Formats: sequence, structure tokens, C-alpha cells
Amino acid sequence: MSIPISRARAVAPELSIVMCTFNRGALLGDAITSVLSQPAPAFELIVVDNNSTDTTRQLVDLAAAGDHRLRYLFEPRQGLSYARNAGIAASRGSLIAFTDDDVRVQADWSSAIVRAFREHPEAAMVGGRVLPIWPSRPPVWLTRAHWAPLALADHGEAPIAVTHDRPICLIGANMAFRRPVFDSVGGFASALQRVGDGVGSLEDHEFLLRALAAGWTGLYDPRIVVHAEIQSNRLDRAYHRRWHFGHGHFHALLRSPEMERTARGTLFGVPAHLYRQAGADVAGWLRSTVLRDAARAFHHELRLRFFGGFFLTRRRQRPETSAPLTHLTAPLDAHAGRPHR
Repeated sequence: MSIPISRARAVAPELSIVMCTFNRGALLGDAITSVLSQPAPAFELIVVDNNSTDTTRQLVDLAAAGDHRLRYLFEPRQGLSYARNAGIAASRGSLIAFTDDDVRVQADWSSAIVRAFREHPEAAMVGGRVLPIWPSRPPVWLTRAHWAPLALADHGEAPIAVTHDRPICLIGANMAFRRPVFDSVGGFASALQRVGDGVGSLEDHEFLLRALAAGWTGLYDPRIVVHAEIQSNRLDRAYHRRWHFGHGHFHALLRSPEMERTARGTLFGVPAHLYRQAGADVAGWLRSTVLRDAARAFHHELRLRFFGGFFLTRRRQRPETSAPLTHLTAPLDAHAGRPHR
């Protein structure tokens, strides 16, 4: 089901910005201010309150009273995908961008998005850098190799085409789409969505794969920049361990062709190449531990935790639930969310 085109779309801004939030009142005000501080181009900002119990509603109402570009939307179904889909359905722009409630967008962020789409008419999706705002000096082990659990991204200074052969994941805190992408492939998959801490979820990656499979292409543009506040608990190894285990769980649900491809079959639904990698990681962990190379040992440990999440999920899956999620994704609900003015 496509998102209906309302009569208001004729006078709608070119860009709709969707910011989903859940009990983040302490951070949300600065995130909203960073978006509304941008002078151009014309845009609307839709803050989707995903069933918050804090002061989110009052905070957004206060900000909206002073800026007509800001709209409040309530989505009672818990989960980031539900909230995003509600924001898409309520949006009016021909371009739809996403950012997070703990992010500070760069001063030219919205204009950089529009410029990227205009310079690259072949691109249906664009994304850019997500750089950290550290709460304190990060531990020495937390190098860029460990940025994935923090939802950070920096692929360098040059633009990169995002294609089926090079499916660079655009990060949810900094990605934008032409509206026909959603009309074509539907919304974000609720079975892979982030709820609460969102450890290891894959809704962004699954949506990207689905769009690429449908023939759309994208662009990484380093000029599109946001800065994300990193929560203190995400500087702990425990968080990274949970994230990689959860990442394995969601990859087992996703069943992407790249992960499932195997020349030697499967055991308990797990492709043979994952067992081979797990064996190498066990050996690598033992060797690194003996050599007291803590950083290398942690690297192998995280890969083993990914395997553990994948393996346990496959063992629990029933045959009737083993279809790829790309075939289970519901179309967007045009009536999702409850707008408030």
C-alpha cells in the first residue's frame, strides 16, 4: 500500500525530517534545536513520540509553539520501525530524512541532503557521516573497528555509490530517501526493529537490502554530517558483547543472501562458513590470550558472540518462520500514528 498523496502535498516543503524518540526528554531539546536552527531549505520536522512516559510531549509542544515547522506525532506501538513508518505516513515532502533524538545535525545538514539529491538524480537514498560526541575520553580499545555498536559511520572523504554490489549501510541517524522508495518497497520491518536499548538490530540494513534488490541505488556523501552523543554505558565492553550477540540474532532472522550463501550446506540451519569462522576465532582467542594480546582476544570474542546469537536463534526457529524477512515486511500503514497540533 502506497502512502496517499494529500492535497496538502502541493504546498508541502521539499524535505520532511523524521525524528523518533522514546523517553529521551533530557537529550531531545538539543536535537530539535539543532534541526530548527538550520535556515534553509524549507522543511518540516516531525517528532514521533514512541509511547514516552517522560516530558517529551510537553517539550515538543513548547518548541512547536514557536516554530510552525515542527509537528508532534504519537505512535503507541513500541518499536523504532513502527515510529519511523508512522512518520513516513504523516510526512508531506518528496524527500524524507531521518535523524535521532541524541544527534546534533551540522549547520548545513538539510541543505547538504537536498544538494546531494539534486547533484545525483540517479540516487534514491543518501547518507553521510555519523561522528561521535564522547561523554569522556574513550577507552583505548574502542577504536574505529568498534564503531558499529555505537551506530557511527565515516567512510572517508570521497562520495561512494551504494549499489547491490556495494551495499554500504546508511545509518539511521543520518539517512534520507526519495518518497517513491517507500511507495515501492514499503516501510521498515518491525520484526527487526529496535526496542529499548536496540542492541544489534538490523532494520536499517534490511531496508537498504530490500531497496537495492528492487533496483534503487544510493549514495554516501561525506558532506552530510551529524554528531551523535555516545551514552556512557556504550563505552563498556559489556555493551559491545551484548550488541554482537544481538547482531547475530538479527542476522539469523534477516537471512540475507550474502550470509546464507554456502558451498557445503548447513547444520542446524547455520551455514558451514560460519562454523569455519567460529573455529578460527576460537583458535585466535586462545592464541591471543596466551600472548596477552587483549585487544586481539576481544576481537575474536566478539565474533564468537555474534556466532552464538546466530546459532541459538537458528536452533529456536521453526521451519514455517524461516522465510526471508524481505517477504514478510508489511506495507506502510497510512493511518499509523496520531498527529497532534
